Amino acid sequence: MEAASQLRDSAGVHRTFLQPSRMQLQPKYIGIFSAKGPRLSTAAEFTGSIPTTYDRYLGPVLFEPFAADLVGRIQPRDGLRVLELACGTGIVTRRLRAVLPLSATLVATDLNAAMLTYARAAVTDPGIAWQTADAQALPFPDAAFDVVVCQFGMMFLPDKPQGFREARRVLDAGGQLFASVWCSMDDNPYARAMHARLARLFPDDPPRFLETPHGYATDQLRADLAAAGWEQFHLEHVRLPGASPSAAEFMTGFVRGSPLSHELLNRGADLEVIVRELGEALIPVGGERPFTTTLAATLVTAKR
Repeated sequence: MEAASQLRDSAGVHRTFLQPSRMQLQPKYIGIFSAKGPRLSTAAEFTGSIPTTYDRYLGPVLFEPFAADLVGRIQPRDGLRVLELACGTGIVTRRLRAVLPLSATLVATDLNAAMLTYARAAVTDPGIAWQTADAQALPFPDAAFDVVVCQFGMMFLPDKPQGFREARRVLDAGGQLFASVWCSMDDNPYARAMHARLARLFPDDPPRFLETPHGYATDQLRADLAAAGWEQFHLEHVRLPGASPSAAEFMTGFVRGSPLSHELLNRGADLEVIVRELGEALIPVGGERPFTTTLAATLVTAKR
C-alpha cells in the first residue's frame, strides 16, 4: 500500500493524496478522484482498438514532432519531479523518461483507462508511475511537482480554466507548465480539408470532432490562463512538418483511431469509403504518397 494523507488543498477541497516521494518505487498506485468523479469531453472517448490505431497512424505524423520540441524545452536535473497530464499512448512520456536523470520522478496520467493501459504496455522504461487522473481534479497535494507537461490535452477539458488551475496548484514555487494546443483548422490545412469533405459527405449532420481539438482560440486560451491565476506565461505559435507514407494511411488513423470513428459509425458510414474520400481530399494539401503537411500549434510556457 502506498502512503496517503487526508488533507485539504489550497481551494479547501478535501482529498486523499498520494505521496509523490514514493511514486517511483510504487508505479501502480491507485488515485482517488473528487466526489464529482472524472469529467472529460465526449469527443475524447478513446476506447476499443482506437489507442492502437491512433498510435500507429497518427502518432508519428501529429504527435512525435511536437513531443520532441516540447521535451527539448525542459531542463533536466537531479530530483526533478515531473507530472504529465493526458499522456495518451505515451509518446511524450517515452521522450521525457529518456532525457530525465534516474533520480527524477515521472508520473504519467490520463483520464482514459484504455489509453493508459496501452501506454503502460508500449512504454516499458523503468521509473514511470502510471496514474488514472482527471486533470480538473488532480489527486496530488499542493506543490508536489516541479514541471507539469500536457501535450494536446487541454482542448478536451470541459472546464479548461480549472485544468490550468489544478496544474498551477500542484506546482511548487518556481515550477513550470509546458502545454500545447492545436491552432485552428485554418492554420492546419489537412484538418480544414477533412472538415470540408465531411461536411459534403454528411450535409444534414456532419461529424464535428475536429472542432474540439482545433477550436481553442488563442484569446480564449490567454483568458483561461489568467482566470486560473497564472501571471507569468508566454504563448508561442509553433509550426512543424508532419509526414505520413500516404494520405490514406493518415486518414486511417482518424477514421479508425480517433473519436471521429464513433461519429462516423453512429451515422452508418462505411469506414473504408470514408478513408478513401478523406484521403482524396488531402491530396491537394500534401500529396498522395507520401503525404506531407505543415502543422500548427500553440505552446504555453508558464511559471508558478
